[in-house]
Amino acid sequence: MGVVVTGAEVTLADVLSLRIAIDEPLAEGTRLVLRHRGTGVEREVALGTPGDPPGDASVAVSLAPLSLTTGRWDAYLQSDATRTRIQSVDPGFSLDSLDAYALGRRTMAYRAYRTRNGFLAIKIEEAEPVADVRAVWFREGRFEVTGLLAYTGLDDDDRHHEARLALRHNDPAATVTVAATVQGVRFHAALSLCDVLDAIPESEGVWEPSLEVDGVDGQLPLGARLDDIEGKRRRVHYPRALVDGVPIMPSFTSDDELRLEVGA
Repeated sequence: MGVVVTGAEVTLADVLSLRIAIDEPLAEGTRLVLRHRGTGVEREVALGTPGDPPGDASVAVSLAPLSLTTGRWDAYLQSDATRTRIQSVDPGFSLDSLDAYALGRRTMAYRAYRTRNGFLAIKIEEAEPVADVRAVWFREGRFEVTGLLAYTGLDDDDRHHEARLALRHNDPAATVTVAATVQGVRFHAALSLCDVLDAIPESEGVWEPSLEVDGVDGQLPLGARLDDIEGKRRRVHYPRALVDGVPIMPSFTSDDELRLEVGA
C-alpha cells in the first residue's frame, strides 16, 4: 500500500492531524503504529475507514490517550502482516504554528516532523515554562535578548507584566539583575556588560540568564527549543565582544540553554 503524508501537524488539542495520499483503499484492520526509537515500545490505533477510495484523505489521532513517553516515535502503517514506514513530504515546521502551540500551559509537547530520510515521526519532550530566545546581540556595551514566553499560559495580548532578567555566575554570590519588558508573551531585556565584569573580582566564568515574570511561578531559563535547529552549541555562533579587554560571548549548552561565557 502506498501512503504519503502531504501535511502533518499536532493541533492545540494534541491531536495528530494528517493529510495523506493513498493509492488504494485502506484494508479493514489497518492501524497506525508508533514505535519509540530508543526502546522499541509500540502504540497502535485504528486508522481510517475500511474501503475509503484512493486519493486524498484526512486522519486525526489523539495522542494523549496513547501514553507516549518522551523521545522520538517513528510512524508505520500496519495491515495484516505487512508493515510499511510512512513517507512524508511535509517538513512539519511552521514557526507560527509552533509559537501558537507553545502558548498553552503544558507538561508534554508533541511535534510531527519529517526525518532526514523522508519519513513521518513524532518528537515528544517535557514542557516547562521557558523564555524562548529569538535574538541575542551586543549593542553599546549591553547584552540584549528578545523572545517568547512558552508554556506559561499567559495570553498573547498587549498586557504588560512586571519582569526581571537575572544573570547568575557560577559563584552564587555574583548576580546581576535588571528590569525586563514583557508585553503579553513577548519579552525584551538588556543589561550592562560593565556591570557583569564589576560583579566579581575575576572576570572569567559562565553566567546563566533567567527571567522572572510576575504571575509565572519560578525562574524561567533562557533557551531556544521551539524551532527545528537542534544542537545549537555546534550550529549557532555569536560574535564575541571585548569589554575592557575581556572577551564576552553568548553560547548555547548541549541542551540549548543560553549562557554568557566571560574571559578566555
